[in-house]
Amino acid sequence: MHQKTYHEFSILRRPQVQQRTGLSRSTLYQYIKDGDFPKPVQLGLRAVGWLESDISDWIAKRVREARRPGKAPAAQ
Repeated sequence: MHQKTYHEFSILRRPQVQQRTGLSRSTLYQYIKDGDFPKPVQLGLRAVGWLESDISDWIAKRVREARRPGKAPAAQ
């Protein structure tokens, strides 16, 4: 029997993203502009959100980079 696997996606809104990352609103949008943060997904005419998996991956990458020997912490 063949069983399909469905991925469940979770969308985070900006306040949730800020809480998870510790970034301010202005820093969040500056990182997006600079290409250093995942772009949001358009949810409606004036609503956006971020995939929770993208945010988790971004956080994990920052932690890995911060733990590299001889690597200076990134400035914000």
